[in-house]
Amino acid sequence: MAMFGYAVIIVTFLSFLNFFKRRFYCKCPLLTDYPILGMLPPVIFNLGRIHDFFTDILKQNGGTGVFTGPWFTKMNYLVTCDSNNVQHMLCKSFDNYVKGPVFREIFEPFGDGVVTADSETWKYIRTMLHSLIKQRRFEAFIDKTIQKKVQKSLLPILDRVQQQGTVVDLQDVFNRFTFDNICSTVVGHDPNCLSIDFPEVAIEKAFNESEESIFYRHTVPSSVWKFQKWLQIGQEKKMTEAIKTFDQFIYSCIASKREELSKCNKSEMAEAPFDLLTALISEERGQMHDAKFLRDVAFNFFVGGRETITSALTWFFWLVTTHPLVEAKILEEIKEKCGANEGLLGMEEVKKLVYLHGSLCESLRLFPPIPIERKQAIKGDILPSGHRINANTMILFSLYAMGRFEQIWGKDCLEFKPERWISERGELVFEPSYKFIAFNAGPRTCLGKDLSFVQMKIVAATILRKYRVQVVEGHLATPSHSIVLLMKNGFKVSIAKREI
Repeated sequence: MAMFGYAVIIVTFLSFLNFFKRRFYCKCPLLTDYPILGMLPPVIFNLGRIHDFFTDILKQNGGTGVFTGPWFTKMNYLVTCDSNNVQHMLCKSFDNYVKGPVFREIFEPFGDGVVTADSETWKYIRTMLHSLIKQRRFEAFIDKTIQKKVQKSLLPILDRVQQQGTVVDLQDVFNRFTFDNICSTVVGHDPNCLSIDFPEVAIEKAFNESEESIFYRHTVPSSVWKFQKWLQIGQEKKMTEAIKTFDQFIYSCIASKREELSKCNKSEMAEAPFDLLTALISEERGQMHDAKFLRDVAFNFFVGGRETITSALTWFFWLVTTHPLVEAKILEEIKEKCGANEGLLGMEEVKKLVYLHGSLCESLRLFPPIPIERKQAIKGDILPSGHRINANTMILFSLYAMGRFEQIWGKDCLEFKPERWISERGELVFEPSYKFIAFNAGPRTCLGKDLSFVQMKIVAATILRKYRVQVVEGHLATPSHSIVLLMKNGFKVSIAKREI
């Protein structure tokens, strides 16, 4: 009993020693720092509204503060939504703030792709992808792919929902649409996830489970998920099986694509569909990329063009359907600039839709698909906010909070106001990327930004001028707990024919 008493005294002493040490070194703490548990208790208590909770806390702390996790977990971060800090890290001192090895560990399914890579590897991949994406042939392929998917799958599904008078989860529809679309774009294969019977497709399920596992790795100490990975239990077992399923699919696509293209002459190559794999393999010019390289590029492209678009469209339609004046202005613009006929709109037509573009920007400001970004400092630095950081400091910046920060967007920052993106002359207003950060900022600005807007505008304009989307009464639009800002309970709506 005496030994037990001494143990309790020692543990208590060490706990309070750790507490006072952390309080001494933790300048500008965001929350109360509890012994042993750190700042975790209030986070757990507010998990249901975590993004709004951190927005409120950051506002109270001038936009920047320190978060310390439980003892021994190394879950310690500097958290910010200060646009000056973001500009410093992503633009002015870009080379000092990297993804880092911890990020690559957590985002294991991404491999060495453009999202996780740093330094020369990142520069090489980005340069290569930039040259491909900007080709007119690739843009034409994207345009054709989107229109085909809208015509053959999206409209028939919505027509059936409207005719039957049923409720549909529009987020699920968008998720299936974007997966089919990005699969066609990357490997030239349509898995037909968006079909009348809403089938369960193995590769789509595997992709979803890999993303869920990545989020799980963010929520527990690294020692926990690494131990589970070693034992192959729980979420880590799901991760392993999901990666295996996706890899089998993508590696078979790479092998068949290489065999197919090896039999083509130059004229046949020029006529081949210009999906990403075809483009990469046909333009290797003697520098043969191994299958692992192509697999990693493909997976990163899947992520960039799938759930981020789903998130953007879901929140856009929720905002538009709950703001009828905005909806009316979008419809007026479509009729004025694209005519009243119900034919499909293409890339060139939707480029004319300025108010729709502004509405999408406003939706992305309030609900950025990636709500939190993560960086690691290589060397010590002092941020514009005055916060000193040490080498290897982990930094989180909240894109969600930035869109709701009065110092950045003004007193009406919580309003859905597309007009803030349009000048008096009716032209789009440019906002610097470190302020409007939905597509990242600085050298890492999203390569597919323009193509993403084209896809969103085609889908949005097509649906809005053909149907009235109505949110089911009582449906709560609550953000989910995931690496992408989706709706927790889906987006339940009814569909009605719009009167022309």
